[in-house]
Amino acid sequence: MDFTAQVSQLSHLLLKHRSMVVTAESCTGGMIAEALTSIGGSTAWFDRAYVTYSYESKQEMLGVNEQTIMHHGAVSEACVKEMVVGALQSSHANIAVACSGIAGPGGGSEDKPVGTVWIAWAAQGHEEIRAQKFLFDGDRQQVREATTIEALKGVESLLNTP
Repeated sequence: MDFTAQVSQLSHLLLKHRSMVVTAESCTGGMIAEALTSIGGSTAWFDRAYVTYSYESKQEMLGVNEQTIMHHGAVSEACVKEMVVGALQSSHANIAVACSGIAGPGGGSEDKPVGTVWIAWAAQGHEEIRAQKFLFDGDRQQVREATTIEALKGVESLLNTP
């Protein structure tokens, strides 16, 4: 999928607000970061990406509490909120997006079927951490692409909020 138009629009907002973004990704495996760096000049507003697929990587790289994963699971509001805060704290960015989900085809359960994704957004200087649960249809690639689209929309929304 081509994210160029969406990222181009987002890049103008990031530059206007003098913002840098960081990603913390699980189910997308770096797709959000790849989309953000797909246009030239992204070094002006993209700091870094964390691909934290395993529980251990979420804990070691982003500071996600082991108890959070044990009690809520990696695909949870609590986990993505800790991921997004960890990404902000361990980067030079002032805006962060994090996601964790079940892209499929396996791994789903009755409580968390394939297509379940949590995304969180945070910005330095804002106390509120936004998080939203999605249930995307489609195959693995479609779930990952839908997650990327929503993640980018959320960053744009964050920038447009006073």
